[in-house]
Amino acid sequence: MAVLELVTDKIPRAAVRAARRMMRRYKPPHDGVSFSENGPPEPISRHFGYDRGTPVDRNYIEKFLAANSSAVRGRVLEIGESTYSRRFGSGITQQDVLHVHSHEDATIVGDLARRGVLPECAFDCIILIQTLHLIYDLAAAVAEVERALKPGGVALVTVPGVSSIVGEWGGTWYWALTDHSAGRLFGDAFGAENVDVTAFGNVYAATCFLQGLAVEEVNREMLDRHDQSYPVTVAIRATKK
Repeated sequence: MAVLELVTDKIPRAAVRAARRMMRRYKPPHDGVSFSENGPPEPISRHFGYDRGTPVDRNYIEKFLAANSSAVRGRVLEIGESTYSRRFGSGITQQDVLHVHSHEDATIVGDLARRGVLPECAFDCIILIQTLHLIYDLAAAVAEVERALKPGGVALVTVPGVSSIVGEWGGTWYWALTDHSAGRLFGDAFGAENVDVTAFGNVYAATCFLQGLAVEEVNREMLDRHDQSYPVTVAIRATKK
């Protein structure tokens, strides 16, 4: 529109008005998916994209775990289930699962924010995926993770940044983190020099994720351009001294 304003004195007024009408009607393409197909303000899906394919945040989570798969070894604890341990681990000698409620797969039941729920200096790796935001006392939970790791043990953690708040956990969804807040949180427990934080996502990825689109129906190359202003997923690798 700014360019049009500069040349209005050299173009007939009727042509200028027609150009403005066309610009107002123009809508950029969205890789074949219309964000308004259900009519605003409703999202395309309220299930993070699971009902359409692979959620956008899982693209980042799985890339992070793949890049750090060498740490998934020895005695490994995963929160909720052991899916990612089995997928990315090698040389696992003992698999544990922590669940807040009794569960058939759980070897440990309890609240991660309660000191002593985990054995001390017991684990070579703890996989904590998309869970911390459901715990009100974040600092206590991170301190318990640090306490439960063996010296040299690694915590692989992801938390949501930009996200919808839906599903069974909506009532205990307390937090969203940035790379800066995650760095300080884990730095306080592990020491800043032992923490690496990565923010995944951009405005395109955040928009697709909020709309509930799946990885299979968006531009994957655009998902890999990262902008800290729009973090979809924040990933932390923390190593115990």
